[in-house]
Amino acid sequence: MVHILGVNLRDTHVARFALTKFYGIGQQTAHRLCARLQIHDKCKMKDLTPYQVTALTSFLSSPATSLPLPRYPLADPDFIPPPPNKSVQELQNEFNAARAAREAKKQKRAQYTVGVAAKTYVDPLKDLKIESELRRMIRENIGHQRMIGSYVGRRHAMHLPVRGQNTQSNAKTAKKLNQLDRY
Repeated sequence: MVHILGVNLRDTHVARFALTKFYGIGQQTAHRLCARLQIHDKCKMKDLTPYQVTALTSFLSSPATSLPLPRYPLADPDFIPPPPNKSVQELQNEFNAARAAREAKKQKRAQYTVGVAAKTYVDPLKDLKIESELRRMIRENIGHQRMIGSYVGRRHAMHLPVRGQNTQSNAKTAKKLNQLDRY
């Protein structure tokens, strides 16, 4: 068994599905984590290298302070691969010339689009909250709703369904869950 941040993950589980054992990580987030840490989709927990387990632990412990993803440039749609008989030096010279031309074009375009905001990549895993941090945040949100006296807060206080569910027949689960001391 692999033990990560207080959660036991079975060796026989596929890594992508084992990560869903963490409170706050669903299948899509687990898939993104595996892609970020270069873990194959069908890799089992017992097949993870110590480096991957360490990287996973360090990322889950503090995702906000993790290193950003490297951004690799993609080839243009009209890209034609160079012939194999060119030397490495010639290829590097052509690449540097093409890069300088792209940078000049980008600077020229930036002069004309001063008022337009540039598109920046936002990492969806940057503000990931799991386990006790997420539970604390949910508890604080419920407490805030109760404190300001909103409709949702009053429903929580009365241990009734919060999101408009039927109260005649199936409010038993809501009465169990809709309490301030949920965890």
